[in-house]
Amino acid sequence: MVKGRKSLNKMEDSLKEIEEDIQYLLHALTSIEDDDSDSSVSLLAALGSSHELRFDLLGTLEDLQEAIEFRSKALALTPEDDQELSYLLAAQGVSLTKRFESQETEESEHFDHAIKYGCISILLIPNSHSKSLLDVVNLGSKYRYMLRDRGEPEDLKVAIEYQRHALDLAPDDHEIEAKWLSNIGITYKDLYRRLGGIEDLEKSIECETRALALTPDIDPNLFLRLANLGISHSCRYVRLGNLADLENAKEYYSKALTLARDDHPHYPITLANLGLVHKSLFECQGRLENLDEAIKLQTQALGIIPDGHPNIPLQHYALLNTFLLRNPGPFNYSDYRLAARALAQAPRARFRHTLRLVRMVPDDNAEDRLEAYQAIVDLLPQFAGFGLTTYRRHDDLATLGALASEAASVAIGYSKYALALEWLEQARCVVWNQNFVLRAPIDELKSTYPDVASKLQDISSRLHAADFQESESQTGASVLDMPHDQISQEHRRLGIEYNKLVTQIRMLPGFSDFLRPTKVQELVRAARYGPIVVLNCHKDQSDALLVLPGESTIKHVPLPGFTEDKARQTRCEMEKSLRSKERGRQPIKRRPIVPEGEEDFEWVLTTLWYDIVRPILQFLGYMQSDLSQGNIPHITWCPTGILSSLPFHAAGDYNRNREKVFDYVVSSYTPTVTSLLAYNPKSLGSDSGVLAIGQGDTPGHSPLPGTIEELASIKAHTQGKVKYSQFVGDQATTGAVLDAMEQHDWVHLACHAHQNIRDPLWSGFFLHDGTLDLSSINKRLFKNKGLAFLSACQTATGDEEVPDEAVHLASGLLMAGYSSVIATLWSIVDDDAPFVADRVYNELMEGGTLGNGKAGKALHSAVAALRTEVGEREFGRWVPYIHLGL
Repeated sequence: MVKGRKSLNKMEDSLKEIEEDIQYLLHALTSIEDDDSDSSVSLLAALGSSHELRFDLLGTLEDLQEAIEFRSKALALTPEDDQELSYLLAAQGVSLTKRFESQETEESEHFDHAIKYGCISILLIPNSHSKSLLDVVNLGSKYRYMLRDRGEPEDLKVAIEYQRHALDLAPDDHEIEAKWLSNIGITYKDLYRRLGGIEDLEKSIECETRALALTPDIDPNLFLRLANLGISHSCRYVRLGNLADLENAKEYYSKALTLARDDHPHYPITLANLGLVHKSLFECQGRLENLDEAIKLQTQALGIIPDGHPNIPLQHYALLNTFLLRNPGPFNYSDYRLAARALAQAPRARFRHTLRLVRMVPDDNAEDRLEAYQAIVDLLPQFAGFGLTTYRRHDDLATLGALASEAASVAIGYSKYALALEWLEQARCVVWNQNFVLRAPIDELKSTYPDVASKLQDISSRLHAADFQESESQTGASVLDMPHDQISQEHRRLGIEYNKLVTQIRMLPGFSDFLRPTKVQELVRAARYGPIVVLNCHKDQSDALLVLPGESTIKHVPLPGFTEDKARQTRCEMEKSLRSKERGRQPIKRRPIVPEGEEDFEWVLTTLWYDIVRPILQFLGYMQSDLSQGNIPHITWCPTGILSSLPFHAAGDYNRNREKVFDYVVSSYTPTVTSLLAYNPKSLGSDSGVLAIGQGDTPGHSPLPGTIEELASIKAHTQGKVKYSQFVGDQATTGAVLDAMEQHDWVHLACHAHQNIRDPLWSGFFLHDGTLDLSSINKRLFKNKGLAFLSACQTATGDEEVPDEAVHLASGLLMAGYSSVIATLWSIVDDDAPFVADRVYNELMEGGTLGNGKAGKALHSAVAALRTEVGEREFGRWVPYIHLGL
C-alpha cells in the first residue's frame, strides 16, 4: 500500500508537469506567425501528445477528444512527403482506438479510422525506422479490439501476425518490450475466451507477468497491467478452481486500485471485479466478511460508474446475484428488467445478459417468462446483425443451440400459439431472413418517399454484395495484405448505415412497422395452396402449429410421444442407415447408399408416422377421406431445429396398407412460413423459358451418362411450348450459365454438386471450368424466377450445427429468387434422374405455371412412379427427392 501511495505521488508530479507543458504549448501556438506551418504542426502534435498523456493518467475523455482534434489539425497542415506524417497517423490511430475502447458502444467509426491510419502509417515508414515497431504494436492492438467486439477469427490472425512482426523489430527497450508483451498477453486471453484453450490463458498470464515486471512505478500503464493480470487469474480460477489464482487476482486488483482515482474510466470495473473475487472467496470458504465486502465493492462501483455506460446493466446483474447469496428467496424478474433494458446501446451485451437470466424465471410466472423470451427473440437479429459476416453469424448462432424451439415451447405451454409461430419465424433462419430482407420489394416506400427508397436500395445492394465479397476474401494470402480487413470494415459500416436508415424510415408517417418481423395476421396468408405444418421439438414433447387456408387462428396438435431424445435417436438411426463411403450423384447401376440396416431406416419412417405425421393427418380429417390422386391435398412441412433433416414426406408403416403419408397428401417443405409470402406463381412466357445444364463428363468427377437422356426428355416436353436452351460439356462454364440464368425463368442442373457446411456460400455445382457457387448466383439478384430443379446430390442437406439456418443449396436457390426448388436429401442414382425429370416436366408443361403447388404435385407423381418401378422398400432410391417452396 505504501508503494502504491508513492507511485500515486509520482503520478501527481507528472500531472503537474503535463499541465505546465500544455499551458506553454498553447501560449507558443498563439505566438507564431500564420505562415509558419512547420512550427504549427510541431506544436499541435505536441499538444495532442500532452492531452493524451493526461488522459492516460486521469481517464478524462475531454483530454482524449482534445488530443484527437489537435492531431487532426496537425495532419491537415502536414505535406504528404513529410517524414513525420507516419508518426502523426500512427499516433492518431492510437488515440482513436482509445476513444473506441472508452466509449464501449456498437458504433465503429472511430475504430475503423484507427485501423486506416495505422495501416497507412506502416506503409509510409520503412522497417528500419525506429518508430515502426510502435506502429506495428499499436495496429496489432487495434485488431485485438476488433476481435473482442466482432469476434472475427481472421482479425485475431491479423493481430497475432502484427505482434509477431513487432517482436522481430523490437530494440532493446523495456518500455516497448513491455507494451508488446502486454498486448500479446491480452490477445492470448482473447483467444482463450474465443476457443477455450487453457494453453492460451497460460501464455497470457506469462506475457502479462513479464510485462508487469518491466513496467516502472511511474508508468501510467501500470494500473491497467495490474488489472489485466487480475482478470487473467480470475479466468484461470473459473477454469481450474485453484484458490491461489483467486488470491493473486485479489492482490493485483487491490494494487491497481491504489494507483488511480475513481474517475478513471477503468476504475469502477476493476472495483467491481475485486468484488466478484470476494464473492468467489465466500463461495469457496463461506466467510460472511467476503460476501459483505463483495456487496460493498460492487455497490460502490455502481455508484461511480458514469451514467449511460453500457456495463451498468451487467454490474446490476452481478450485484443482484451477489445479493441472492446473502438473501436467497423468490426470483423477482422486475429487478432484472431495468438492467436488460438499459443495454440498448450494446445489443450483443444485452442479448448475452438476457439469455443468462431468461431461464431463471419460474414456470408459474407466465407474464415474466413470456416477456423475457420476447426480449431474447427481439435481440437475436442484432446479436447476429448485418455488420457481421455470414460466417461469423452462423458461428454465433451455433452457440445458442435450440433457442427458437425453446422459446416456442414456452409459448405453446401457455397456449400462445400465434406467439410461438411468430417467435419461430423470427428466431430461426436468421441469416437467411436477413438476406431476404435485403431483397424485399419496397414499392409503397418508393411511391411515398422515392429518394429514401432509392437510398435504401443502394445500401441494401451494397450490403448484399459485401456479404458475398467477404466470403471470397477468405484466401490463403498473408494477413498483412489486409484484403479481409478492408472488406470487414466496409461490411460493418454498411450494416450501421442500413440500420440507421431503417430506424429513420420507421419514424415516417405510416411506416412504423417497416421491415419488422411478420406478424401472425400476415403469416396466415401463406397457406394459399394447403395447410402449412410447423413442427417444433423441445425436451419432453413435440408440437405442430397448423396454418390453415382461410383461417386466422393457429391450430395446435400436441405430439407428446416424440421427445427431444427420441428425435436425436431417430436422426442418428437415419444417418447410420444411409452412411456411405461415396458421395455425389452416382453412375448408372450404382447404389446411392450402402445401408447398414434397412430395418433401421424403416423404423425411422414408422416412428415419424405414428408419433408425428398420422396424428396431424387425423386432426385435419384427411385419413377419413377417400381421395383420388387427382385431388389429393397438399401439405407444406416446416420442421424446425432438430427435426429439420427428417423425411416427413416418406413417413409410414410399410407393413400395412394405406398407412403412408403419400397415400393421403402431397408433401412440400419450406424453410420459413414467411418465405412463402414472397413468391407469386408465374407462367412461362415466350420471352423466357427453361435452361438445362448437363455435365455428363465433368473433369475430376465420375461420368454421368444419364444426363444426356435427362436433357433430351426435358427438351421433348418443352418443344413448341416455351423457349428451351441447354449447355452441355465445355459449353457449361460458370460465366455462361450465370448469364443464361438471367434470361430464363426455370433452370435444370444435372451434374455433380458440393455442399460446403462451414461456409454455405461456397456450396455449388461442378461445371466444366469450376464451381458455380451460391455466392456468384446470389450476386445476380434474380427476381421472380420459377423452378430450379437440382438433379444433383445432397442439395437439401443441412448443417446439424445450425439446423435452423437452412444452409443448403436448395434454400440458397430460394434465397436467390426461385420460388420452387426440387432437390435431394442425399445421393441419387444416375438411372433414376431422367426417369423422375421426364415425369415432372411432362406434368408441368401442361400448364407452364408453378401455382397451386403444381411442382410438388408433379414430383409426387414422378416419385410414385419410381416407387412402383423399384419397390417401396428401396428407400435410398425415392426418398431423397423433395420439393421446397410453392
